[in-house]
Amino acid sequence: MNIIVPNKNGVLEDKYSKHAAAEYMYNGNPICSFPVSFEDIPNGTESIALVLVVFDSIPVCGFAWIHWLVANIPADTAVLPENASVENALNIVQGANSCISQFVGETDKKIIYRYTGPTPPDKNHKYTLTAYALDCTLDLNEGYYLNEFLEKIDGHVLDKVSVKLIGRK
Repeated sequence: MNIIVPNKNGVLEDKYSKHAAAEYMYNGNPICSFPVSFEDIPNGTESIALVLVVFDSIPVCGFAWIHWLVANIPADTAVLPENASVENALNIVQGANSCISQFVGETDKKIIYRYTGPTPPDKNHKYTLTAYALDCTLDLNEGYYLNEFLEKIDGHVLDKVSVKLIGRK
């Protein structure tokens, strides 16, 4: 399996980060998710899932920051379109990002259960986008947590691939 995200020398376009224009922001958060193209999906794949996390956040906030959890992308999807997180034309199920943390205190579901783009405070950060080809659809509800996702995929991963993307300070 292969995934492709538009970027310039590994750097995410400003539209998907804290440098986005006002129309791509919601309450100070970048919410326009980037498109993801899928290639060479393994036979037997029923759904695809995505996890976007940044480990460069650990020295800043003490934990790896989850930016986006997506489950149940149909296996025949060639491209998850731009802004799929908000528009949700494919009826994907999205999990809770780190804005739900008690240390942040966000409660707006339009933020905590959607894509929130890179907002590195100290330097450029490397974001890891991992795609999973799964032999099933997952029984998850909106707002699921990463640990629930990891439990549900156990024994169902046909392939897994990750790409690194840079979010500008």
